[in-house]
Order: sequence, then structure tokens, then C-alpha cells
Amino acid sequence: MKPRGGGAWSLLCVLAIAGALQAAEPGDEQAANSGAADPSNSTLPVAVSGLPLELESLPLSNQRNGREIYESFRAGLADPTCDASATSARWKKHFGHAPGQLARPNDDLLPLFGYVVDALRQADLPTEFALIPFVESGYKPGARSASGPAGLWQFIGVTARNHGVAMRAGYDGRLSPVDSTQAAVRYLKTLHGMFGGDWRLAVMGYNAGEYRILQSMRRAGMNAQNAKPAQLPGLSGITYAYVEKLHALACIFQQADDREEWMRTLDRNVPRLAPQALPGDVASLDEWAGRQGHDSSLLKRLNPALAGGISRSGKPLRVLAPSSAGAATVARQAGDSPALVAPPPAKSRKAMVASTTAAAGSHTVKRGESVWTIARRYGLPPQELLARNGLATSTVLQPGMVLKLEGDDSGK
Repeated sequence: MKPRGGGAWSLLCVLAIAGALQAAEPGDEQAANSGAADPSNSTLPVAVSGLPLELESLPLSNQRNGREIYESFRAGLADPTCDASATSARWKKHFGHAPGQLARPNDDLLPLFGYVVDALRQADLPTEFALIPFVESGYKPGARSASGPAGLWQFIGVTARNHGVAMRAGYDGRLSPVDSTQAAVRYLKTLHGMFGGDWRLAVMGYNAGEYRILQSMRRAGMNAQNAKPAQLPGLSGITYAYVEKLHALACIFQQADDREEWMRTLDRNVPRLAPQALPGDVASLDEWAGRQGHDSSLLKRLNPALAGGISRSGKPLRVLAPSSAGAATVARQAGDSPALVAPPPAKSRKAMVASTTAAAGSHTVKRGESVWTIARRYGLPPQELLARNGLATSTVLQPGMVLKLEGDDSGK
């Protein structure tokens, strides 16, 4: 597939989509092919203008519960219910293994999925987009195709450079989940605005190039408000299938949470991953892992761009790692996930009681606690706990926050 686009498209103003649909000219076709081994896969199209999404601004916490990640994903879906008529049985079967991947305790996928969900929620984007790496790379940061695409989002070289992803001798930013996710989220945010907030049109533009979708819409006499993605003329079957794949994946997950056994597998703590600056005096991931108390093998799996050595060329580097630092250690007990960061040393029982019940009907958040773990402790639905405290679903709790456990009508 040859994605379309060009430098001219960046002049489109998201707020002027109606005018763009009437007057936009097709961009120049990129010279490079994706060349993916699976012809149904795609690569990210052309460059996007604008300031990068500051993923570092995401609030940090040491650990999170897997169910919290999943609930954030579900809460962020543009289509929260499964449309059986729009769901391909072929793709549901093809991706039927995805829930099992999140359930595996010794897999990095769940915390990595949580990192992508966080980035999308922070950017106010539908979490359907968090399913794209399932299609592109199977959520493997080091995935490579023999024909060129690489990384979590399977960029081709020219596309990566157009998106500001660094590629130089000794460093391939496509293999950095920080660099590539920043670029992907930034582009998806632009497409989502360009196509009137329709996630299906956005991913079709992601797959085929935004100008190809705009041309198809004009030919059909459609605009961003009334377009029917499945009825757009003149597009590749791969582009139509891309929407079907993501919708099938969303349906698979929505149906999986009806199974209590599967939900219990998500009820485990995993590290909250966050981008962290790599100090200039660090010569290897092993060295930095030792300083921070992280598992070196985990860091290498998450950061294949740096696993073979660190090449700076005067440029700052970021590493994706558990947000805990310093004295944090990696759990090594039998049955524990190698990605699981051990919680801080336990306080005395007296101190725990004092911090847990700062006031009647309240709870003071401790390090490592999440909405899910606190709600479960007090027998509350997580959404109700958030509502009682006026918090959004994407809120990350910080140690010291005091949460109300009673509603306003309780008299407390």
C-alpha cells in the first residue's frame, strides 16, 4: 500500500474542515511502500504539523491495577456498545486471542496497553485507537518487518522522519514506544479533528492518507458530519478492513468482560509506565536500571531502541520505565510477573490506620493505590467513587489525596 499525503496537508485547519472538504487538493504520493509482511497491515501516513503531545505531563503513580487500565479503556471508547452488524466474524476470530494476551501475568502487554490508553485519554481521543498496535505489531515495541516497517506502530522510515521520529546511526526511534507513540497520538489527534470526531474516518485516513479519504467523501457528496465510512467509494479493501479490525477488537474486549474469570485475571498490579529522561552520563540501560532499581531485562524489552547501546549524537533520550524509582525493586517471588514493581515498605499498623481514615467517611490515598483498589476495599463501584469526588475516569490518584466515601446526600 502507498499512503498518500504531503507537506501541503499540514496547512489544513482542523476548525475549517467544512472548507477543506470543498477545496482540498490531493497531496503528493509518498515514494515509499509499507511493504508489510501481512498485506492487511498498514503504516502511518505522512507528517503532521503542530506541537508534540507532551507525554511527560501524564501524572505519575507507582502501580496500577489491571482492571483500572481496562475500565479506562472502556470508558474512553467512542462506541461503548458492540455493533454486531458492523462486526466481521473473520476478524473476531483472527483477534480472538487478544483478551488472553492481556490476561497473561508474565507479559508486558497490559502495562504497555495502559501507557497507550493514558496517552490517548490525555489527548481526549477515543480509545479505539489503542487497538491499532494490536493490528500493526501485536503490541511488540521491537517488531520489525523484513520489508521495512518497525516498532509498536509499524512506521516506515520516511513516515517516521516526517513525524519527527529520530532515526540515525545507532538509534532507531521507531523502536522507542515513547517517540513512536508521541508521533502516532499527535497524528491521530489531527485526523480526529479533521474528520469531525469520527474515529472510523480518522483510522481510514491513518491507513490510506487523509487526502484520499477527503477525495472519496467529495465524490460521494458526503462531509464529516454525514459520511458513512463503509460506503465511501474508490478505497482499498485494506482500508475498509482496517475499520472492521478495530471494531472487531473492541467487540471482543467488550464481550470478554462479561466473563468474571477473565476480569479476575486483570485484577493484579502492574507498573505504571512513563517516559523518563535518560541522564547524559548513563552509558547503558543496565547502568540506569541499576541506579533506579528496575529490572534491566524489562527495560530492554520495553525500549528496543536502546537495548543494544546508547547513541546520543547530542540528542536527549527518553526511556519508558515503571514510574517508581530509586529504592523500588523488582518482585522476584514465585508466580510474580517480572514486570511487577514491589510496593514500598509497609508502614506500621498505626500509621496505616491513620492514613487510611483521615476523616470519617474519607480515605487518604497511599502510594500505589488506584481507584479500583480503593473502590474494591470499600465495596463501591469505581465509577461511583469517581463521581462522589467529581473526578474524571482518566484521573490518576496521587498520594495524599483525600477521597469522599459517602455521597453528598449522606449528611457527611
